[in-house]
Amino acid sequence: MRRPMQEINAGSTADIAFLLLIFFLMTSTMDSSSGLQRRLPPMPDKNQQVESAKVNRRNIMVVRINDADRLFAGGSLMDISLLKEKAKEFLTNPANDVNLPEKEDKVIEGFGSYPVSKGVISLQNTRGTSYGAYIQVQNELVKAINEIREDFAMVNYNKRYAALTDDQRRIVRDAVPQNISEAEPKDTGIKKR
Repeated sequence: MRRPMQEINAGSTADIAFLLLIFFLMTSTMDSSSGLQRRLPPMPDKNQQVESAKVNRRNIMVVRINDADRLFAGGSLMDISLLKEKAKEFLTNPANDVNLPEKEDKVIEGFGSYPVSKGVISLQNTRGTSYGAYIQVQNELVKAINEIREDFAMVNYNKRYAALTDDQRRIVRDAVPQNISEAEPKDTGIKKR
């Protein structure tokens, strides 16, 4: 004689699975997507008149990345390992070279007058540029600016930038602005495989 098959009560199993799902959702952390930290300029006032901003060529360093991820900075082919030092030299213009950016004396609140570089780094890439190459170039440019800020903090406050007060950090950012301009990627018609 055969016994009839007994059924397993699946109702409590589903409840337990649901409770476990809720538990793991509540206790685990989700990775948030990270991106480039950039502060956009504030929206212009509607009543503000548009001024034609002419930038002296010596104040712009063009950094290009092509479809083959080759880096051109200041008009010449360059290895990524040299970009940070080239950017630092461009932005600081230590020898007051006439081919490097001008400096403008600005009064910084809480600090006084300081010669601030008018240098702008223009980053241009093509649609075929790999994301990895683009991020490497961005990192090198930001490292250059961070090192200049670190040097300013050590010279003027005898502290690392991270140890400064909020007001001192604002002064450092005003003295060493992060002027990186990014152009719309160009379409060269060449597709990477």
